[in-house]
Amino acid sequence: MKSFRKELWFEVPARRAFINITPKVRECLRESGIKEGLVLVNAMHITASVFINDDESGLHHDYDVWLEKLAPHEPVSMYKHNVGEDNADAHMKRQIMGREVVVAVTDGELDFGTWEQIFYGEFDGRRRKRALVKIIGE
Repeated sequence: MKSFRKELWFEVPARRAFINITPKVRECLRESGIKEGLVLVNAMHITASVFINDDESGLHHDYDVWLEKLAPHEPVSMYKHNVGEDNADAHMKRQIMGREVVVAVTDGELDFGTWEQIFYGEFDGRRRKRALVKIIGE
């Protein structure tokens, strides 16, 4: 069995964003040479997320609105975590959207369902962050 590891780096200028990282993950898969196995992609920061869904701008807008209702950024004083910080809401948004995804690899391709894509969700941007791509298989 082979193993491959690569970090994908992001610097999102806004506080929140959803970035389709499927092409970068496909590039990692090609680089790995693995034809059958599993791909794990996880956010390596506790205020970011990796998830699978449709790449549709209306859905992304709806996610942003929904997450802001569930864990509003302001007033920052409502969160005990925000003593000296202002990102408690980002921790909660990450918890809702998830830390990681696992995708099967079949015949050298990501084995997705219809419309599925991999996204990096940023909830406390404006600084450099990363996601891990780990691929195992043959």
